[in-house]
Amino acid sequence: MEEHSTSRHYRTIWISDLHLGTAGCQAEPLLDFLKQHESETLYLVGDIIDGWQLKKKWLWPQSHNDVIQKILRKARKGTRVVYIPGNHDSFARQYAGDHFGGIEVQHEAEHTTLDGKCLLITHGDLFDGVIQYAPWLAYLGDRLYCMALTWNVWFNRARARMGLGYWSLSQYLKHKVKDAVAFISAFEEALVKEARRRGFDGVVCGHIHKAQIRDVDGMLYCNDGDWVESRTALVEHLDGRLEIITWIPEPTAKAGTVEAAPAASRSADTGA
Repeated sequence: MEEHSTSRHYRTIWISDLHLGTAGCQAEPLLDFLKQHESETLYLVGDIIDGWQLKKKWLWPQSHNDVIQKILRKARKGTRVVYIPGNHDSFARQYAGDHFGGIEVQHEAEHTTLDGKCLLITHGDLFDGVIQYAPWLAYLGDRLYCMALTWNVWFNRARARMGLGYWSLSQYLKHKVKDAVAFISAFEEALVKEARRRGFDGVVCGHIHKAQIRDVDGMLYCNDGDWVESRTALVEHLDGRLEIITWIPEPTAKAGTVEAAPAASRSADTGA
């Protein structure tokens, strides 16, 4: 595990699955991350605002508003911000091609890395068979997932009181279920196949909340993770190197509180 760069300035940052408007959103660590990391381009790769949950129950604390304001401030100060809606914020897809507060809204995007790789950027829900062909099952799964995230909150409050760091119970359970592992593999393969068909060198997505950089049959597959479980972002360094950063909170001296801190970053080889 490498320590965070002191400069924390990148060519590109990708984040997704913030799920603002839900109790599971890790808004305060996310705001801390946004304050300490700058980039020439910031991609918001879907599920930024959770319209599904907001329709059921309005939840919008100040910390969620602070995240939006910080992103808008970045756009005003010269960061190119590109917003690609996902399934939870699909209401924003009708605005594709428009600009709001300096933020570009697009169905999908293309990004060329410093070393010349052309990447397709898409949230990924359009390659999820459950979303496309059994939406009722997707809504049911979302409810169960929200329950797991609620357990996560209480579980980590108890860990914080014991002086322990954050650990995602929901992520652990998800990755231990064989059907979930098979779904993730099929999802990755479908995205890579589409990127190859369209002449890209790789793909960047979100949706499944599993941050990863890996080579799939000669194609680059990148998933930037999420901000309800793993607190991860995909970054392109100024030299073109790609990396997954995990923003890990550390216990504070005061019991029962958790402070986001640049504890460590997780590197991954792009195969470049």
